[in-house]
Amino acid sequence: MTECNQTTFHFSSVQRRKIQVSFGNAAVSSDGGLVLIREVESKLGISKKLSDILPDYRNPDKVIHQQEHLIRQRLLALCAGYEDLNDHFSLRDDILFQSCVGSVDRLASTSTLCRMENRGDRHSMLQMQKLLVEFFIAKHTRAPKQLILDFDATDDPTHGNQVGRFYHGYYRSHCFLPLYVFCGNDPLCALLRPANTDGARGAWAVLKYLVKRLRSEWGEELKIILRGDSGFMRPRMLSWCENNKVDYIVGYPKNARLLKQSAELIKRSALLFEQTGEKQRLFEEYQYQAKSWEHPRKIVMKAEHTSRGENNRYIVTTLEGDPQQLYDEGYCGRGDMENRIKEQQLCMFADRTSCHEWWPNQLRLLLSTFAYLVIERLRAMAFKKTKWSGLQCSTIRTKLIKIGAVVSRNTRRIVIRLNSSYPYKADFEQAYQRVMSG
Repeated sequence: MTECNQTTFHFSSVQRRKIQVSFGNAAVSSDGGLVLIREVESKLGISKKLSDILPDYRNPDKVIHQQEHLIRQRLLALCAGYEDLNDHFSLRDDILFQSCVGSVDRLASTSTLCRMENRGDRHSMLQMQKLLVEFFIAKHTRAPKQLILDFDATDDPTHGNQVGRFYHGYYRSHCFLPLYVFCGNDPLCALLRPANTDGARGAWAVLKYLVKRLRSEWGEELKIILRGDSGFMRPRMLSWCENNKVDYIVGYPKNARLLKQSAELIKRSALLFEQTGEKQRLFEEYQYQAKSWEHPRKIVMKAEHTSRGENNRYIVTTLEGDPQQLYDEGYCGRGDMENRIKEQQLCMFADRTSCHEWWPNQLRLLLSTFAYLVIERLRAMAFKKTKWSGLQCSTIRTKLIKIGAVVSRNTRRIVIRLNSSYPYKADFEQAYQRVMSG
C-alpha cells in the first residue's frame, strides 16, 4: 500500500500570489533566542556540574554523545518548551539547537536520553539537591541578614501503574506528592515523594540541612524563618526551630478549643458585617498550648466575615509584630511561593514524571528545577528593574526564545539571522548586554 506524506501545503492567495508552506529546511529554527539561554547556562555551568554528579557506566571509547551534552540538551529543550523525550527525534537535527548544546553533529536520540535518565540513583539525586543550595549561595555577593524558607507540597499526577503511585484523598487522584522549598524566587529543594505519606515527611531533614549549610556559609547570626501552611505544623519541628534559633510562621488548623477561645472576635466580625454590609477582617493574638506542646505558643487569629460567610484562619509564630501585619505580610507572603511551583509545574513541566521507576522521575523533577533555575537567572541578570522583571517563564519563552531564525554554519562561524520584524529587538539587545557583562 502506497503511503503519501504531504510536505507542501497550499493556502488561499494574496493579491494573486499563491501561499505555499512546506517543512524540511533544517537551517530554519523557531528558537532563535535560545542562544541567550545557552549563555546563561554556560556561565552557571549547570550541565557540567550535573554531569560530574550523575554516574556514567558507558565505555568511553564507544561514547558518541558526552553526558554533559545530553544534560544540556534536556535542559535547553525544557527551557524552549519541549517537555517530552519524543520531541528530540526532530530537535536533534536542528542546527541552532546543536550549536547551543555545543555540537556540530546530530544530537542524541530519544532512546539515548532515556538511558541517561535511568542512571539516576539515591546518591546522585541527593548530591543534585545539594547543588541547588550551592547555586543559591553562589548567587549572593554579600551575606544576607534574613532568609525566609518557604515549604510546600503539591500533587503530581501519575501516568499508569508507576512505582510510588498512590491515591491521595485531598487531591482525589493517584499522584506523587513532591516537596518544594524556595527562598524568594530561588529553588532550594525539589524532593519527589509518594502520595501515601505525611505532607511534612522529609521537611524536617531538609530544614536541618539548609540551616546548617546556610549558617556555615554566612554565620550563626543569620536569621532564618520557616514558613509553611498547616501541613507543616508539627510539634517536634517547631521545638527544633526554637532550640536552634530558627523563627517560624506556620498555619494552624482550627479546632473546637481555638474556636471557643476566639468566639468573641468571630462574633464581633459577623456583627460588623451585618451593620455595614462590607467585608470585615479582625485580628488578635494570644497564647495557646495544645496537649502535645511542652509550653504555650503565640497564635494569631484572623476573623473574617464576607457575603459568603466566615473565613477564619490561625497561624502559630515566634515573630513579633502587629497581628494583621504578621498575617498579611508575614504569612500570606507564601502565596508567591505557590506561583513559583505553578511555574515549575505548568511552564517547566515538573509534572512530566511518566517513567515507571522512581529515580528517573526524581531526576526529571530535578532537571525541570534546574531548567527553571536557568530562566530565573536570566530574569535576574537581564530584566532586573525593567518591565520584564515579573514575567513568568512561559512569557519569557514566548517573547524571548520563540524567535524565527535562519542558521548558516561553515568551518569558520555559525551565523544566526533573526526575524527582522521581531517586536522585542530592544529588549533582546538589553538582555544580551546584561548577560554578557554579568
